[in-house]
Formats: sequence, C-alpha cells, structure tokens
Amino acid sequence: MNAPVKNAPVKNREGRIVGVDVGGTFTDLFFYDEPAKAFRTAKVPSNRGDEAVGFLNGLKVFGAIADLTSVVHGTTVGTNALLERKGARCGLITTKGFRDVLEMRRRDRRHTWGLWGDFVPVIDRDLRLEVNERTLADGTIREALDEDAVREAALELVAAGCEALAIVFVNAYANPENEQKALAIASEVWPNGNVACSSQILPEIREFERTSTTALNAYLQPVVGSYLAKLDDALQSEGFGGRFHIVQSNGGVMSTETARRLPVRTALSGPAAGVIAAAAISEAAGFPNVITGDLGGTSFDVSLVVGGKTALAAQTTIDFGLVIRTPMIEITTIGAGGGSIAHVDAGGMLQVGPESAGSRPGPVCYGQGNTRPTLTDANVVLGRINSDRPIGGMLKRLDIEAARAAIDEHVAKPLGLDVMVAAEAIVRIADAKMAGAIRLVSIERGHDPAKFAAVPFGGGGALHVGALIKDVGLKAALVPRYPGVTSALGCVIADIRHDQVQTVNLSLEGIDAAALDKRMVAEAEEARAVVEAAGLAVDRIDVLFELDMHYVGQTHTVSVPLPVTIANGTTGVTEAVIRTAFEEAYRNSFSRLLNGVPARIVNLRTAAIGRRPRFDLAALRPSGDASLDKAHLGHRNVWFDGAWHEAAIYARLDLPVGTVVRGPAILEQPDATTVVDPDLTARIDDYGNVIVERAS
Repeated sequence: MNAPVKNAPVKNREGRIVGVDVGGTFTDLFFYDEPAKAFRTAKVPSNRGDEAVGFLNGLKVFGAIADLTSVVHGTTVGTNALLERKGARCGLITTKGFRDVLEMRRRDRRHTWGLWGDFVPVIDRDLRLEVNERTLADGTIREALDEDAVREAALELVAAGCEALAIVFVNAYANPENEQKALAIASEVWPNGNVACSSQILPEIREFERTSTTALNAYLQPVVGSYLAKLDDALQSEGFGGRFHIVQSNGGVMSTETARRLPVRTALSGPAAGVIAAAAISEAAGFPNVITGDLGGTSFDVSLVVGGKTALAAQTTIDFGLVIRTPMIEITTIGAGGGSIAHVDAGGMLQVGPESAGSRPGPVCYGQGNTRPTLTDANVVLGRINSDRPIGGMLKRLDIEAARAAIDEHVAKPLGLDVMVAAEAIVRIADAKMAGAIRLVSIERGHDPAKFAAVPFGGGGALHVGALIKDVGLKAALVPRYPGVTSALGCVIADIRHDQVQTVNLSLEGIDAAALDKRMVAEAEEARAVVEAAGLAVDRIDVLFELDMHYVGQTHTVSVPLPVTIANGTTGVTEAVIRTAFEEAYRNSFSRLLNGVPARIVNLRTAAIGRRPRFDLAALRPSGDASLDKAHLGHRNVWFDGAWHEAAIYARLDLPVGTVVRGPAILEQPDATTVVDPDLTARIDDYGNVIVERAS
C-alpha cells in the first residue's frame, strides 16, 4: 500500500502524551510534553494480576494524571490470554454442517513428522451449534435463515455459561444478510454486548481463517474489554479527561472503543510498538535496514525492517491452530528472556528456556524465592550486570552470591564445569537461540545479514549486542537512547491506523472499473471515519489501497499496492493501472509472468492512517553538559571468552555525542545495560544512540 488519499490536513492539538508498555516485570513509560518539547521516562514494577496498579503508579511519576492529554497503551493481555488459554467461555452459531471447521483447520499438524500432538479449539464442540441457512459463493441465498433455531441456540449457549458469541455462516463474505439477521436475533437474548458475526470481523473468503479470527475475537472480547474498562475507570477516578488509546498489532493506534469491538487486533500489541519505535530511530540514524530484537523477561521478539518500513503479514499464527487473519507486524518470538531458566536435560545437554521464572519469583538474584538459575543470574555472575545498581529501581541490590550458588548446583556440578564457565555457557546458549531467530527472519527469507544492523532493546537486549553482531554476521548494532522503554516510545510516535478488507472476486479482464472505484471510495470513507472517531491529534489522514490478486487457477495471492489517490470523489482506477501494478508485484515475487493466463482480483484492502505529529528524535541527544569524565564511573572485572577482563564502566546517558569507547566496556543506565565486547567499539551518534561495531 503506497498511495495516499489527498486530504486537507487535520487540525493538530498539542498536549501531554504518555506511552505505556506493561510487561511482566516492569511497566515502562515515555512522557512527551509537546508544548515544552520535553520528555521524561519511567520504569516501575508491574503488578501481576492487577496491572492497573502499576499503570497508575507509572503515570503519577509525571505529575497529576488529570493534566495528561493522551495515554497510549501497548498491552499483552490479549496475547497472554491466547498463549495461556485463559480467554472467555464462548459459543459459536454456524451453518449446518460446518461446526467442525474450527477444529479441522487446514489439516495441518502440530509436528511435521509423525501423527502425535493434539489441538484443542478455543470453543468446545458442544458449544458450537448449527442452524439451517445457506448462502452461495456468488451471494445468492439458497436457504433462508431459520430464525427460531438461532434464538434457541443463543439461549442454549447463555444457559451453558457462555460470555461471548461468534456467528459464522458459510459464504457470508459474499452476502451478509443471513448473518446480520442472526446477529439481531441473538442480540435480543444475549445478556451482554459480546456478540459479533464474521462479516463484521473479517468479510473475506476462506472459511477456516474467517471462523478462526471471529472465534478468537469472541474469546478475547470479555477479557480485553474488562481489562480496558478497569483502566478506564482507574483513569477517570484520577480526573483524567483526555483520550485513552491502544496500540494494535499492525503498529497503528486505535481507540479503546475499537479495541473492545476488535480485541483480536491487540495480539502482539506491545512488541509491535517497539518495532515502530526501532524503525523510526534507526532510519533517522541512517540505518534503514535493521533487525529488531526485544529481549524481555520471558521472550525475544524479532522483526525485520527494510528500507525503513516494517513488514506486515496479512495472517499470523499466535500458537498452533490459533490463526488470526488481520494485518500484523511480522514478529518472530522465541522463549529466551532474562527470566529463562537454565537446566540440564535428561540427555545431559544444557538448555535455556522456554520455561521462565517470570516477574514472580523472578531470577534467583531477585531474592524472591526462586532457586533455579536464569539468564539474568548468569549475566550478574559474569559481571555484565551491576549487582549494586539493578535497572528499574525495584530492588536495591541483586544477590550475586545466591545466583552463583544456583548456577553451581543446577548447571556447573551436573556438567562438571567451573561456575564461571557454566555461567558463560548459559549466556552462549541463549545467544545461539537469539541468533537462530535472527537468521530465520533474514537469511531464510533471502536477506544478507551483512547489510543489516541489529536494534536490540527491552531490558536485556543490549547485554547481547556482541553475540548478535558476531554470531550472525551483522554489520553493526544500534542501541536506542532508552532501550528499556523503546516500546513505550513507540506508543507515543505510532500513527492511528484502521485496516479493513472485503472479498470482491472480480476478473481483471473487462472489469467494471467504475463500480470498483465506487467501492474503493466507500471503503475509504468508512475507514477514515474510524480514524477520525479515535479523537487523537493528527496532521492528516492518508488512505491506502491494496488488492490480493492471482492468476486464474492459482490458490495463493500476491499483494498489489495500487498507485491511486482519491481526488474529486474518485480514485481514477482503470484496468490498465491494475494490470501494471499486478505484473510488477508478481514479477517481484516470482521473477516471471504467466503470459496468456487471465488474472483475478480476490480481495480489496483499505488502510486509513492518521499521521501523528512527528516526534523530533533529536530531542533524545545528550545534553550540553555531558562529558567523558563525568560519564566514567571506574572499572570492574567482567568475564569474556573464558577469562576476566578489566572493563571500563560508564554512565551511558552522560556520554557526549561523538564519544568512541573501546571494549571491553559496560554502559549503564537506569533502564538497561549495554555490554561492549573486547573486540568491539561503541560510539555515540547525533541522536544519543550507541552504535556498536567491530574494532578496526
């Protein structure tokens, strides 16, 4: 999608904005005062099970909550509910004969080889009820809806304790009439507003993907809705009269009203905000091609940015069988975080993760009852994390002695290793897993890592920059000015975005371009209205169009951005314009065309993007009183490559622009620690980023 609608600018309103990213251990916040062009950051402990406590505590760091204009939140509530299978009890009403679509999926298997492994749908079979109705693929209604059966099914599901209802009729994307009737009937007897049909959620061809997305939306609606309502109430109790928004998985921002209606779009919300910020930071710094890596307490989230643009996927699998068909930033996640537990398996092999100590009890060095060593414990023992200055301010000191004892008992002795060798082995295993994730999104997709820089962020990402550069062959690493709150910064700078799709099923040859143009304009107006209703200040609203197309006889489609704009109520789209765009997209994907084979348009995709006022990243650069002498904190021994090295220690935020630090060195700041290996150098660029490269 690359052609904006030409619209008059939307009036901008300056204010005080806070981005909030709630993690398992810490709640990260980035505050931006637009009138004063000033910012502040904060990192406060999260309150697991009652995230509103940490949420409010973080906001109060910046003064009265009532004085804030806007709060933008990146949340993991939806993602966690899917991964932990803690969504709501919900029911499904579908066309007779189609109750098992959700369970049959695409006949894929959890494990490629062998017939083992299982899958449990989010809606039990006895809660998937059928009714008589039938719509054909061309939109013709062959059998009218049995309205009495819909009412009886809805009442049965209410009696079974269902909190949400999904209605999915076959071919409803072609004609939603029967679905809309069923929705109206079910809503009359349903005890709450958690009722939706597939033509509202995903009016797109392919039964499983449409059923899965609608079912998962219902599964999340009570969970995400109650969470957002709780935060809304908490904000109002503090006198907040501004706007509260949520980051969605495509990297854009939506209103809480939209998030309650389409909670499935909040999956991967937090990680998406981090990718948006990393892309903006790296492009400003002159690194348009980067691989982002968000290392938190439980996971390592990796994403590819090419030419300054994030990669959007039309479909994402959150876990086996949990397919969401909605635009999402492509993020690959592995179980390697600071809390990942190191252990020796039955075969005598050292493993790190995927089990995590989480925020409670956390790593052994936190002193909260855990006795099994984690990646954080290994970094503390190796001297890479300062035990006397832990990040986030949650603890005054980390218990290095307890961490050493845990590594000795659970790793060193079982493997017959010295405790320091064992600690380094834990880090190297984790490094290898992270490198594998980076190769997955780069080499295996045809990209040369030597042309990319890593952008590590999160609480632990910058601890591993050396391994990311050397193990994968990346040209450099760019550590943002505030790596520990990068996702919170992404909440502040992300644009408002609304995506929608409609299956059209049109042959390109002899297409009625005027009819398609009329539909495109209508879709644009609808999407733009959603963005305007969000109520957040934007400079302008762009509308982008994209078609899913293929040659007749093919199953899969290619995405075809349309180079058209709306002017005087028309896009001016023609058959020739579409054909040229399709052939370019197809040739880019497959290096050839299928001459003589007719082409077909399957779906029309529309995205409305409210462009937020640009945040000047130059505001992050070090202050004028920064100096190398002020930043230098002394030296300490740090373990690298099997030996102790005397490493220089610096207060990273006091290093002036242009400073070059040779490794081994440790750069400390309140939200993260950056480790510079002995054979690397680090320099501070014009935006205060740390650029880590191989020593010349």
